[in-house]
Amino acid sequence: MNSSTAPAWPALDYAAWRDTAETLQLWTQVVGKVRLALTPWLNHSWHVPLYITARGLGTSPIPFDGESLEIDFDLVAHALSLRTSRGDTRTFPLQLQSVAHFHRAVMAALAELGVAVRIDDMPSEVPDPIRFAEDQVHAAYDPAAAHAFWRALVQVDRVFKLFRTGFIGKASPVHLFWGSFDLAVTRFSGRAAPMHPGGAPGLADAVTREAYSHEVSSAGFWPGSAAFPQAAFYSYAYPEPPGFRDRPVGPDGARFDTNLSEFILSYDVVRNAPSPDAALLEFLQTTYAAAADCGKWDRAALEAPLGQPGVPRPVG
Repeated sequence: MNSSTAPAWPALDYAAWRDTAETLQLWTQVVGKVRLALTPWLNHSWHVPLYITARGLGTSPIPFDGESLEIDFDLVAHALSLRTSRGDTRTFPLQLQSVAHFHRAVMAALAELGVAVRIDDMPSEVPDPIRFAEDQVHAAYDPAAAHAFWRALVQVDRVFKLFRTGFIGKASPVHLFWGSFDLAVTRFSGRAAPMHPGGAPGLADAVTREAYSHEVSSAGFWPGSAAFPQAAFYSYAYPEPPGFRDRPVGPDGARFDTNLSEFILSYDVVRNAPSPDAALLEFLQTTYAAAADCGKWDRAALEAPLGQPGVPRPVG
């Protein structure tokens, strides 16, 4: 489907595109691990995610040998492009191909571009991982499904970025973590958090503990998984303050999931709402307020009205 005729908030039936979703996630992990291997560590692993672009997903510039590399998933033309600041480009199609084939193609393109890099080819945060170089199991690619997922991400990214403007404390970019395959935005109270216990599957404890070194209210969106087979929004607090899970949040349909230890809102509730933007903003704001109030954040010092184009935030 052409982007100009696609619905703004498309249907995302996880069961119907599960195979493509699993393959696409592993492809993003190959690219993400290239960024991880070449980029200096930034707090809370902010140096590793991908970003939503006007045509798909991209790395932003990655440093190498005094130059820059960018890798983009074009989910309109269905191609992977690798470009360097030297002016060189390599492109190959996104189509039915195994993770092993995709991995070989990416590493070969990097070698042709003069980018020397070695990555850990064991997938992160997925059940029963298979090394990229050996994975012939995941080989699905439905272009229409991948395009619909990206179209949903475009809308979610836009609303998340608007929500981010209402906070003047430390806040993360809006970014897609390829390990958990979720688009996330995180606010920080400014206070240090207790040491995280670690134990996240497929993630080193040192990474988890650095990510959660400070108190957070984090919200995000994921397309679904085998364990939770539906597209949904989530919001959690770390550490979870007393009373957090009992706070009323909106819109109707939002609930606290005790198995996941976070608030959940179905993507379908948002996309079918009279105003999807308003419904999603209500979920983001009320779940953040639950974390901030129960955690006794200094909200007066941390918050601001939502930003407006061309209008400086008033101070004083």
